[in-house]
Amino acid sequence: MKGLKLVIIGGGSSYTPELMEGIIERQSILNTSEVVLVDIAGGKEKLHIIKELTERMVGKCGFDIKISATMDRREALAGADYVITQFRVGGLEARSSDEKIPLRYNTVGQETTGPGGFAKALRTVPVILEIAEEMEELCPDAWLINFTNPSGIVTEAVNTYSSIRCIGLCNVPINMERHLSEQLNVPADRLYCEFAGLNHLSWITKVYVDGVNKTDALFEEALFKENIMKNIPSVNGSREVVNILKLIPSPYLDYYFFEKEMVKEEQESLNNGKGTRADKVKEVEKELFELYKDPALNIKPVQLSERGGSLYSEAALSLIQSIHTNDGRIHVLNVRNNGAISDLTEDSVIETNCIVNKSGAHPVAAGKLPEAVRSLVISVKQYEKYTIQAAVNGDRAAGFKALLNHPLVHGADTAQALLEEIIEANKTYLPNFFRGR
Repeated sequence: MKGLKLVIIGGGSSYTPELMEGIIERQSILNTSEVVLVDIAGGKEKLHIIKELTERMVGKCGFDIKISATMDRREALAGADYVITQFRVGGLEARSSDEKIPLRYNTVGQETTGPGGFAKALRTVPVILEIAEEMEELCPDAWLINFTNPSGIVTEAVNTYSSIRCIGLCNVPINMERHLSEQLNVPADRLYCEFAGLNHLSWITKVYVDGVNKTDALFEEALFKENIMKNIPSVNGSREVVNILKLIPSPYLDYYFFEKEMVKEEQESLNNGKGTRADKVKEVEKELFELYKDPALNIKPVQLSERGGSLYSEAALSLIQSIHTNDGRIHVLNVRNNGAISDLTEDSVIETNCIVNKSGAHPVAAGKLPEAVRSLVISVKQYEKYTIQAAVNGDRAAGFKALLNHPLVHGADTAQALLEEIIEANKTYLPNFFRGR
């Protein structure tokens, strides 16, 4: 039987050993014959380091998996079965800018949420659409598994402007599920959590153990704890919000529910010389790549957990396994709504439970959003749609509307100022905003 060809775009990422571990663990099921790591010229050195480490990881297990690395994306995509995207346009320097600019306006500075996520989306959407166009030509039957943030926006852009089969993925839901599994002392395969919302804006609405609804008991026992993601600071008060809403929120909801506290913490960190999360990640990356260079290293190092990608591989490879084996398992994914959440349009990409088989991911009907959070989700979805329009067309008016609709941007003057500064700071990556000027 022909083995699978997997292409990882952003192959020089420090996360790649995590993915490689998952590929190795599932070799008897997926029969992967080739993994192609793709990156850009600026990431050549890291790409080489990652290639050598992944070769050592495969060699240790004795599998016959060809590992190659290239900066020729078209060459890599030809004949691919699955394409995993995990790239960052502009690198960590751009992320640093995304986090710092909003703080000058007393606004949350985070790489996927608020104005920082808007800036990242403007840079990313044109590139993902280039990749999708190449896939239409070179591997039209392949699946695009998108991990690139902001995952919901990026996935919706592909689904809107391309015929490629694309599923968006995030490691937050699987971490939330595993956290609950530990708190309830119940094996993960006996636990079922219902999710509804958008990427980085979703909630667990119901919790079942062995098919029995345990939601009310969960809140009565106050089992759920905060701070499950290393890249998000914990905030006092989250427990009270959870108890009142009777919903378990994605950790990213703290940016909305505790906006002032989060902004204050971010500004203090910056003013005290500690920098933003991007600066911390730079330090972690430096340490990781020094480890990766070690010719004796042939496993994923434990230090990778500090990068914030916990269960990243499990989420990605278990999804690919479900498609490949047609097993019908349920995954929490970013997919086209198709009526699953009745408050949102059919074409909106949502984050929810999906039955996965060889024909793709099929969202489970969720009905109406919880009333207490419905308006928040609708506002953010409108922001996402305007953001895609702005990114695709270089449309400043759409960009202004996007920021004006975002709950974390307050006032038209702030929206306009943020828009202009973000576009100017990312001028190198946004040529379509400057045509005719």
